[in-house]
Amino acid sequence: MIVRNWMEPNPQVVTGDTLLSEAKRILTEKNLHALPVIEDGRLRGIITRAHCLRAAHFVARTQNPDEYHFFANRLKVKDIMVRNPATVEATETMENALQKGRELGVAQFPVMEDGQVVGVITANEVFTLAAHFLGAWERRSGVALGPMPLQPGTIGRIADIASAAGASVHAIYPIGKAEPGAHKANCKKKIIVRFHAPNVHAVIDALVAAGYRVIESVEAAHQPLPN
Repeated sequence: MIVRNWMEPNPQVVTGDTLLSEAKRILTEKNLHALPVIEDGRLRGIITRAHCLRAAHFVARTQNPDEYHFFANRLKVKDIMVRNPATVEATETMENALQKGRELGVAQFPVMEDGQVVGVITANEVFTLAAHFLGAWERRSGVALGPMPLQPGTIGRIADIASAAGASVHAIYPIGKAEPGAHKANCKKKIIVRFHAPNVHAVIDALVAAGYRVIESVEAAHQPLPN
């Protein structure tokens, strides 16, 4: 999955001299999480909704008319923006972007191509990606299995068992990571299976009979099955 296909393209931008109150208005009215700060065609920084809210909360707490006047009429984006922010390239994978965000503790990136900002990736796009994986808008049923070591053929075997029990399998993906220094073959992962089926219990019974441990199950109506 390439960043270009998941980013918010042609993002709204501001300059460093934009009033922070105006940036806050744009972020709120357009339901955005971040605005790249552009000067002379170059990325200079990024301002986020969190930055604006912290400044606004400070003014609200002080209840000082002078502070409010400064916030509304003088405080500028360049005064509190993150300068020289971390970025990702439009041709990078989403996996790389997520890893970089985790390592840096960053929830939003300007997306670059040929030195220009062409998009933004924020927690909103990551949420959308996760929702697609989970089939959040498709009313899929699902089970979580494991943890188990991933051997050649493991995922195919799980798919065959679920299909034989009447499931139309839409997605299977492992979740988990190896501990530092551990051999990859020894890493145990949970296996998430998403599917449509007329009888979810039949799919669960088939997986359990094959030796898999079902640790969680959800029917299409998104209600947990009874224990």
